[in-house]
Amino acid sequence: MNKKVFLLTVGCSAIAIVGLAIAICAGAKSIPLQVVWESLFNYQDVLEMQLVRDVRIPRVISTAFVGGILGMSGAMMQGVTRNPVAEPSLMGITQGATLAIAILGASPMIYGLLGNTTAAFIGAMISGLLVLAFSMKSARNMNISRLLLAGTALSTFFISMATIIALLTNKSQNLAFWISGGFRAVTWESVKLLVSVGGITAILALLLAPKINIVNLGEDVCIGLGQNPTRIRMYTLLLIIPMCAVCVAVAGNISFVGLIVPHILRKLIGQDYRKLMPLSFLLGATVVIWSDILARLVNQPYETPVGLFTSLVGVPLFIWMVRKES
Repeated sequence: MNKKVFLLTVGCSAIAIVGLAIAICAGAKSIPLQVVWESLFNYQDVLEMQLVRDVRIPRVISTAFVGGILGMSGAMMQGVTRNPVAEPSLMGITQGATLAIAILGASPMIYGLLGNTTAAFIGAMISGLLVLAFSMKSARNMNISRLLLAGTALSTFFISMATIIALLTNKSQNLAFWISGGFRAVTWESVKLLVSVGGITAILALLLAPKINIVNLGEDVCIGLGQNPTRIRMYTLLLIIPMCAVCVAVAGNISFVGLIVPHILRKLIGQDYRKLMPLSFLLGATVVIWSDILARLVNQPYETPVGLFTSLVGVPLFIWMVRKES
């Protein structure tokens, strides 16, 4: 590990740990650090300890996992497409989940069977697989241009359908708040989903990092080294779909994390995805932890959608990025 990677790892870890402590203690009701400690190791059935155990700890775990998975999946997407402005939302995953939430809101019977998290996860998985299917020329041949075009077209279709359904059923305000992203509805069940689906796919993704390095060198180089670029892209995108689906199901639309985080790190440490992917996880987690803290504290006792803060930071950085690249 070189000095720059070491310093980034230590710095991000320290900022993330401080953020986690603040996120548990601060909020509409401030809780002393001693009470937090006792709720972990000497739990009693009192309001403050219930708040720590059942609300704030699941929330901070979810913010860390969602931010980390989004950062890592963004790095993967940019690596296999060789496009520095690619991000997971290009696969229509967020928009498919939004359509599922709109359908759910229009049908109380389906809501009783599924619930928001399950419906969003199913919608995100279906939309991601549809985009992937439309990008295939044949069973063994995938085209990146088709992927981007199919993703853009189907994303527009999904979001338009969701808007129409929400307007017809008077649910547009609820849908708009869900689209903005947030962790207010997170429970221990959400954490289990993130850790099981997100954790397993993230570990599998790290095993693909050396292959993504080869694909990022170019099609001809990849084939010359005895690797099949189409197969590597396929495996990578098949992992990105559940990774992003679980994030959208738990937190809604947290934008720009998957775009900005890998790009910043690539400027600092280069193109080695064996280092870039784990550091993207760490920096993405740090960004979302602190965004969630701001969302809870900036307008107390009300909660601002987390996606607004990531967008406020992401849009200026994206504009600066595009200007620098041109």
